Amino acid sequence: MSDDGAFTYNGGKVEPGETQNLRYGISETYLGDPVRIPVTIVNGELPGPTVYLSAAAHGDELNGIEVVREVAHEWNLADLAGTLVCLPVMNVPGFLFQQRYLPIYDRDLNRSFPGRADSTSAKRMAHVIFENFIDPCDFGLDFHTSTRGRTNMLHVRADMSAPGVARLAKAFGTNVIIDSEGPEGTLRGEATMAGTPTITLEMGEAHRFQRGLIDEALAGVESVFAEYGLMASKTVRWPGWRTVITGDREKTWIRADAGGIVDMHFERGALVHEGDRICTITNPFKDDNVVVEAPFTGLLVGILENPVVYPGNPLCHLVELDDETRRAVQREQSPDSDEGT
Repeated sequence: MSDDGAFTYNGGKVEPGETQNLRYGISETYLGDPVRIPVTIVNGELPGPTVYLSAAAHGDELNGIEVVREVAHEWNLADLAGTLVCLPVMNVPGFLFQQRYLPIYDRDLNRSFPGRADSTSAKRMAHVIFENFIDPCDFGLDFHTSTRGRTNMLHVRADMSAPGVARLAKAFGTNVIIDSEGPEGTLRGEATMAGTPTITLEMGEAHRFQRGLIDEALAGVESVFAEYGLMASKTVRWPGWRTVITGDREKTWIRADAGGIVDMHFERGALVHEGDRICTITNPFKDDNVVVEAPFTGLLVGILENPVVYPGNPLCHLVELDDETRRAVQREQSPDSDEGT
């Protein structure tokens, strides 16, 4: 931000009280035509923090697109104290082909940040996005879904050892926070390292809009805006219970030891107890069943959606819960249960 409160980027400026919708060039095609990403910048009349909302770093992850669009274009932002930088589709080439990675280049945009102006195509794109729209911000929310064929409950991934990130993660108000550093090249990891605390929001599955998860995520954005004073009309939310999954708590992707067709017995977000039958892998004749049991009591943060597997394919993402959290989840999922009373 400039001293006069304007948000500046290479080629433009957004003054306080102004909104700009632009298509910003980040690369070129084989024909020399521009590859442009949509960006909406809303600069409030009142001073406040600058926050970015980003989605579709992976081109087939669509839920976050709708979250960012609704905040930018459907919310009443008249009382906004600060600036919003909304990036609903960062990986435009992947989005056009409905692919996770950058087509042709076959590179992961979300392993290319902060980018470099004289490097690969992916890193050049990442560099333009990062320098113009990420680095100027005070913090950011980066929306993702699970990869193709799997689905996640809404949860936060954040480096909780960084105070600015921990505050942001808690403000979003999800039940589950997975504490981890962002892998090298990820937007959240590199932005946080550069001084812009960032969290990743995982929600649902690729290739679709899931209205319930979108609404949950919008409530999380409202909570963040309240925490940081961006919108006085919003309130910080408490999700009822919260667990932070740290390095000393067990978490695992349970993988198939046999190929076949999977019958999943639980939904994402379900509490399972040690020894519960999570799923069964069968052959086409259903005469050679392989039972997959929970190795410990925990929460199914992610599960398989595509019901066919090879040996080694992931089946579910299970995280351990402490006793207090387990009882809270039990009460929420089985209101008639008297456990813990």
